[in-house]
Amino acid sequence: MSSLTPRKLILGSTSPYRRELLARLRIPFEVAAPDVDETPHPSETPLQLACRLAMEKARAVAAQFPACVVIGSDQVADLDGQTLGKPGNHARATAQLQQMRGKTVIFQTAIAVVCLETGFAQMDLAQVKVRFRELSDAEIEVYLKAETPYDCAGSAKSEGLGIALLNSIENDDPTALVGLPLIRTCRMIQDAGVKLL
Repeated sequence: MSSLTPRKLILGSTSPYRRELLARLRIPFEVAAPDVDETPHPSETPLQLACRLAMEKARAVAAQFPACVVIGSDQVADLDGQTLGKPGNHARATAQLQQMRGKTVIFQTAIAVVCLETGFAQMDLAQVKVRFRELSDAEIEVYLKAETPYDCAGSAKSEGLGIALLNSIENDDPTALVGLPLIRTCRMIQDAGVKLL
């Protein structure tokens, strides 16, 4: 796409974490909520779910703003093939963290960038391997009361106190675990016609 036709950027997400991450790039963008049902399909893997939802979110918002470049993203915690989404409440968050203690969880963070007017559509996936410590029930309770991470996939808010839950993190993009892999985002929105620097 020609640099003579700059495109307005829209983040198709209600996540405050993704909004904060995208703001690091210091480029103007707007936010629009995607109207997408996030219920997993039968037999859908965590990876498939994350990829499908990222693209559906981008396309849903792009349908309202066809001349704009739209970012959609989704993150699913993958525990041995089991999908762990946002817990929503204390009891489910406790159960998730009890399941994950001492185990490796793959956080599947998918990103899709779409511009309907130009026919641009790209998707990528950042996988983050996270090894959890052997957490006691008391440690889990202290963490949940301090962070209330009920809107985070797998209840793990790594940018806050959640880092104390972990033994290790393996990935190629330090922002992927927070919810928007900025290295991939930069490449994809630039390919779509958004000027970065």
